[in-house]
Amino acid sequence: MATDAYPESNDDPIDEPIHVEGGDHLEAIVDEHDVVLVDFYADWCGPCKMLEPVLEELARETEGVIAKVDVDEHQQLAGAYGVRGVPTLVLFADGEQVEQHTGALPADRLRDLIQGHTE
Repeated sequence: MATDAYPESNDDPIDEPIHVEGGDHLEAIVDEHDVVLVDFYADWCGPCKMLEPVLEELARETEGVIAKVDVDEHQQLAGAYGVRGVPTLVLFADGEQVEQHTGALPADRLRDLIQGHTE
């Protein structure tokens, strides 16, 4: 019996952050969804912990998909995106990277970034 390793589908809204399992998984998420905000984070990072509830709220409230990449688990993936500090937020729209910010951004700014590409 074959199973889909990445069950996300753009048919159903995703109302919670997706924890990325590797480069292929991130690529699949970006390919399947119109707008994806990727949070490169670390468990030991204070600003990352403060940003977590904001991202959970944005996942519920916006049409964008929130993906989380643990930089300690996925160092090569973080390096491929030039992550030098955490949190680093990368926004994809229509499969292309359109924004990248290092540091925690306020909820309203993140909401505007996502909505600017979903409307």
